[in-house]
Amino acid sequence: MLSSAQCRAARALLNWTQGDLSERTSISAVSIRAFEKGGEMRNNNLKLLRLTFETAGIQFLDEGSAAGGPGVALRKGVADS
Repeated sequence: MLSSAQCRAARALLNWTQGDLSERTSISAVSIRAFEKGGEMRNNNLKLLRLTFETAGIQFLDEGSAAGGPGVALRKGVADS
């Protein structure tokens, strides 16, 4: 679904802080920080994080994808937010 490493990488590509992501999702920055350090996250929150990133232009690369996944990439034509 979404790994902690993918979450950190997606934020970096978008130049978002944990606070920025928190504001966009209404998930607390504390929960995001804990998840990115390897903690658990509820499935509905993982889905919300992924949807928020995808809406902002992130593509998720699954294990075994042509790019080697798992990972993230920024869609062409997406500027810094």
